[in-house]
Amino acid sequence: MRFRILLVSVLLTASALAGIVDDVRLALAQNNFSAAESALNSYRSQQGANSEYLEAYSWMGRASLEQRQYNQAAAYAKQTKIMVLEQLKQRALDADAHLPIALGAALEVQSQVLAARGERTQAVELLQAALRTYANTSIHGRLQKNLNLLALPGKQAPVLKSDESLGAKLPAAAQLKGSPVLLFFWAHWCADCKAEAPIITQLRSEFSNKGLQVIGPTRFYGYTAQIEHASTSDELRYIDAVRHRFYGGLLDMPVPISTYNFDTYGASTTPTLVLLDRAGKVVMYHPGALPYDQLRAEIEKVVAR
Repeated sequence: MRFRILLVSVLLTASALAGIVDDVRLALAQNNFSAAESALNSYRSQQGANSEYLEAYSWMGRASLEQRQYNQAAAYAKQTKIMVLEQLKQRALDADAHLPIALGAALEVQSQVLAARGERTQAVELLQAALRTYANTSIHGRLQKNLNLLALPGKQAPVLKSDESLGAKLPAAAQLKGSPVLLFFWAHWCADCKAEAPIITQLRSEFSNKGLQVIGPTRFYGYTAQIEHASTSDELRYIDAVRHRFYGGLLDMPVPISTYNFDTYGASTTPTLVLLDRAGKVVMYHPGALPYDQLRAEIEKVVAR
């Protein structure tokens, strides 16, 4: 469903002048795989299997996975990976904007197909191997996110660090033991994070008597809405301004600012919501926003323990 909503949003911006990526996504949003295939074949006959084609092709695997067509999804992902690796013989992964998206999608689909087939161990091993290979590339966060989805629940939560901080002081790990904790990874540019803030504010109020604590890790991105290349001090002031404008009910929430936290928790999607039990173990790891009722139900399970 989330995939379908994402794709349908393309309908508002796609046009006759759209590139092959938008053409394919638009066709898939309409569940028209044959039109997507036709667009890909036409583009390839004229432009070849360039990096833009590979990104567009990678959406075939994602759409097939959404449809639970696992054999088809695996085949698309495998072919995407083969074509990307061929391109990487001539250039680095991040030398082109399309290649990381295509390869990240291929590895994501491969791991999720394995997990859906009950081969969770193999899925984890695939992602761990990919992380070793692509640790210093832009797809690191995406790989870590997918690994965390499979392996983090039930494990002790990684300790948070802070290069800078806003709001209340970050509690030490020992201080958090005995309390349920919601980690709310957000970004200053993230509209979905701002929409999630009132939900988290309300839930914190409802469950404060059960000891629920909320921590809001964020990170520097190197820019603000006004400054393309922002200094750390400029971005820090901007983060604080955004916090006061959109997160007024959470101003006392500890806000550790560190890329390490985002990398460790694989928070390449914002918001990312992570729920810890009273023993500090992860019981829910969710990339993306959650509606009030769903998040409340997850918190209720934890505070009742």
